[in-house]
Amino acid sequence: MNTKIFSTGLLSTGFLMLTAIYGCGHSESKVAAKKEKEASIATFDLKKEKLSTQLNLPGELIAFQQVDLYAKVSSFVKSLKVDIGSEVSKGQLLMTLEAPEMTSQLAATQSRIKAQEAIYTASKANYNRLYETSKTPGTISTNDLDQAMAKKNSDLAQLEAAKAAYKEVGSVQDYLTIRAPFSGIISARNVNLGAYVGPTGKGSDLPLFTLQDQKNLRLAVSIPEVYTGYLKAGDEVSFSVKSLPNQTFKAKVKRLSGALDVRLRSERVEMDVPNASKVLLPGMVAELNIPLPANASTFIISKKALLDTSEGLFVLKVADNKAVKVAVKKGRETEDKVEVFGELAEGDKLVAEPTEEMHEGMVIKP
Repeated sequence: MNTKIFSTGLLSTGFLMLTAIYGCGHSESKVAAKKEKEASIATFDLKKEKLSTQLNLPGELIAFQQVDLYAKVSSFVKSLKVDIGSEVSKGQLLMTLEAPEMTSQLAATQSRIKAQEAIYTASKANYNRLYETSKTPGTISTNDLDQAMAKKNSDLAQLEAAKAAYKEVGSVQDYLTIRAPFSGIISARNVNLGAYVGPTGKGSDLPLFTLQDQKNLRLAVSIPEVYTGYLKAGDEVSFSVKSLPNQTFKAKVKRLSGALDVRLRSERVEMDVPNASKVLLPGMVAELNIPLPANASTFIISKKALLDTSEGLFVLKVADNKAVKVAVKKGRETEDKVEVFGELAEGDKLVAEPTEEMHEGMVIKP
């Protein structure tokens, strides 16, 4: 029995020793893991750099000049001189219209001019005779002479009014001929011979013709607000279109609106694109590649150093070996770098790869 008890005690003592040895080893491994974890938090010193990026945006090619031509007076299409695709020059006749009532009005105003000329001739001759006679004292009263002069002036005014009416009818009749206001190509025709056109009626729903200047195009693009300060007149951009994917075209910035669109919060920018070969068509969507050179040095960090949370964007700054969350805003970015703005100073130590588990005030040993 003594031997048995001794054996049991010996086993118990051995178990306790193993437990103690295992506990010590386990505690040491936890401490080592903790130290290893603290040592694995990498940091870097914040400094300013220059970041040059490129902005890819869709744009639209539009005709340099485009106009929809309508009829000024109610009339019928008498002749068509051009069709879709016709290349026309400035002042060229495109269409003639017919309005029979205009011819009658013109004839009536001509007759009125002739009648007024006859009346004026008679009143003028009467005044001249009375004036010559009045030179003999006592023959013509002053009142009769004044009445003759007033009649002559009135008839002259009526004659001038008739001439003005004739000129007005003639000007309106000029609207019966439709001419090209500038050189270009007819891109749309919406009427046929004999069609009724005019300011009222079914003929006014669509324009007679649409004329476009396709030898020169405008490339219009809307620049987001954050990038408006990087583009100026004279900057060169490149673009491509889907129909010619292997070709790259160049254009220079010519016009900037100088204001933001209230709906899109973007600035409209236009570039002139020579198109003498007509390979580009108005209405095409262009993919623009806009270089954005660095104007000044700013804080540039790796995208991995940016902490994106539901509360916003932050970076973790190390101050007195403790984590401090600093709210930042993004600027331009590349594939692996981003421009940040916030309450930061050059030389601040930031965590290289922060996580959401790293809370405010957490002890960090860089």
